[in-house]
Amino acid sequence: MRKVLVVGGAGVGLLLAFVALLVVGTYSAAAGIAGGGAKGSVGLAKGAVPTMYQPLVQKWGNLCPAINPALLAAQLYQESGWRADAKSPADARGIAQFIPGTWATHGVDGNGDGKKDIWDPADAIPSAASYDCELASYVKKVPGDQSDNMLASYNAGAYAVIKYGGIPPYRETQNYVKIIRSLEKSFARPIGRVAPSQQAASAIYYAQQKLGTPYLWGGNGTADQGGRFDCSGLTKAAYESVGIGLPRVANDQYNAGPHPSRNELLPGDLVFFSDDLGNSRAIHHVGLYVGGGYMIDAPYTGAVIRFDKIDSPDYFGATRVTKDGAQAVGSAAGAAGAAGAAE
Repeated sequence: MRKVLVVGGAGVGLLLAFVALLVVGTYSAAAGIAGGGAKGSVGLAKGAVPTMYQPLVQKWGNLCPAINPALLAAQLYQESGWRADAKSPADARGIAQFIPGTWATHGVDGNGDGKKDIWDPADAIPSAASYDCELASYVKKVPGDQSDNMLASYNAGAYAVIKYGGIPPYRETQNYVKIIRSLEKSFARPIGRVAPSQQAASAIYYAQQKLGTPYLWGGNGTADQGGRFDCSGLTKAAYESVGIGLPRVANDQYNAGPHPSRNELLPGDLVFFSDDLGNSRAIHHVGLYVGGGYMIDAPYTGAVIRFDKIDSPDYFGATRVTKDGAQAVGSAAGAAGAAGAAE
């Protein structure tokens, strides 16, 4: 359980004033840090890939220039949400969602045990990377970004990419490429500082108005729920108030943008807590950072929405929400959920 920060009467007003000044001051200071940072090899953000799959994704994500570990991770997340037992209505199977006919031609024995198992991530992840690189070789002379063309080939076929001289004019294919390239930023370890959010102050303002509201498991703040929230319901509503639609579940919200380090946190960042510090899928709590080591959160049944310190043994990391990132992870979570539900 988290210890409550007891602030009463005038103390609440002073703390709210402090938060307002901190938000304004922090963003004034951060105004010039958008982007920035030298290019280098792409690493994976802390815990974004489940621990058991990190070595595979890091190794095979460097198989050819058209892919990198973060892009491969984003593609796998979009396909299955890391579910090794996922099966889609179209009979796409496993963590990489191969159709059996495609697997028969392009599956590889990634772990060298003498068999190619579509359900085994140790085979399926290397096969996804190998197939990506094969597709990239087919469309290497097509104008445009080689990774975009490779992803478009994965979705629509290399012939369509060659025919149209790039990403074909199919909405499904265009969305597929956009989703994965946006998610790629969430799975990549940042190089340099992460650009500040422009909507964060308003999201914090929304959450401040809910201070003192009793917690409700599964609460979304609706009238029939008495305006009550759980942790991810509160963060979702705070960002919906500024036109950004986050996924409902905290461990999916982690993928809604890049990940600043602890010493680079800015007000409005989502801060996460996990039972496994190497795995974002084990996240159990989320709050909205307000500065000074504090967050606004809806902690647990019997408590109210309040200020809490973020520094604790289960602190996992943070996400700086972007609109593109939130849209991408929402679409990917829906697609992965559909694949996982079709048993």
